[in-house]
Amino acid sequence: MNHQPEVDWAPHTPQRRAWRQTEPRGPKADRELREIVVQLPPRIADLHYDTDRSLRTMMDNALGGLAALDHTHGARLGALNQLLLRTESVASSKIENIEASLADYGRALYGARANASAVSMASATDALVGIIDDAGTTGQLRKEAMLTAHHSLFRRHPDFSDIAGTVRTKQNWIGGSDYTPRNALYVPPPPATVDAYLDDLFAFANRDDLPILAQAAIMHAQFESIHPFVDGNGRIGRTLIHAVLRRRKATRHLTVPIASGLVAHRERYFDALNDYRAGYARTLIAMLTSATVVASHESRRSATNLHEIRQEWDEVLGGVRPGSPVARVLAVLPSEPIVTAEHLATRVDVSSRAINGVVAELAEAGVLEPMGKRRRDRIWGAVAILDELRDLSSRIEAVSRMKGGPG
Repeated sequence: MNHQPEVDWAPHTPQRRAWRQTEPRGPKADRELREIVVQLPPRIADLHYDTDRSLRTMMDNALGGLAALDHTHGARLGALNQLLLRTESVASSKIENIEASLADYGRALYGARANASAVSMASATDALVGIIDDAGTTGQLRKEAMLTAHHSLFRRHPDFSDIAGTVRTKQNWIGGSDYTPRNALYVPPPPATVDAYLDDLFAFANRDDLPILAQAAIMHAQFESIHPFVDGNGRIGRTLIHAVLRRRKATRHLTVPIASGLVAHRERYFDALNDYRAGYARTLIAMLTSATVVASHESRRSATNLHEIRQEWDEVLGGVRPGSPVARVLAVLPSEPIVTAEHLATRVDVSSRAINGVVAELAEAGVLEPMGKRRRDRIWGAVAILDELRDLSSRIEAVSRMKGGPG
């Protein structure tokens, strides 16, 4: 930030630690490094956050819009939630510079050969769903659910599958050298402290006496400061935002794509995490609040668009007989816009021969298109739904940029 913010939260404490490189590598400066400065986050289990009037108003408006969306569309429009989950997972991955085509993403969803980024994006969706469902079912944020989400994220990773679902046992750092924490932008607390920090974090997350969005933002920022995993901290940390919203019943059915608003201001988002470490939490709370407002508004537009898409399908197909295989497939596509014929046959309980006829009819009508050139085990995409997925993310990013970031 360009101004000196007023401290409103306990800042991190720098601490000098001896450093010994286990396998001397890199340039001379790395090999000669003997001391590092780690940042020790505050213990937050019992801390309170006092919001100013303008921020309180922003948060109340954001939660009101979120609740209205969830109440109006959440229970009866499961397809909307699936669209929002995919949008959130893709955007959260994008913050980490992980991007892939929807064709590759589709192949990864079905376990077919796909590039590493697509597999990572598909795994991020599994992780997001798992941790939100656990918070909604148990009424708690649990460390075990966080570890399960991390396992979902990395179980198919070629380099990190062996550490999937486990916290780090070595010192990590952000930025700087590849070999040591020399010139690092941030050095998290030592590995021996991680479990205790996580216990403190989850105690904070399970309180009911904090403003909901402030609690979600602070939990996320504190998690990023702890940096408990070798990789995946950003994506798991952003799932915790939604877990807080679900546990506090700010949402009951939907997961709005807040990360699409954050990716629009990627560098400001990272700056907000740095502000938090300096003892100023308001930047991130305001940014998260603004992203929630925009994501809720644009998600409401998508709910309307999904309804119109279904009507357009009926028109282009010349009317669809209720209960027919075509009607049953059309009912599936809004919530599962990337499919295989085999998957559809199972979902709508028809024979392989019959489903091939349905797919051919829908392809001829332009409802479905093949994703990629391969013919064997072909993956199909519901074009209009996938276009809406792309457009939703683009709209949130565009509106967020126009708003200019946090208040």
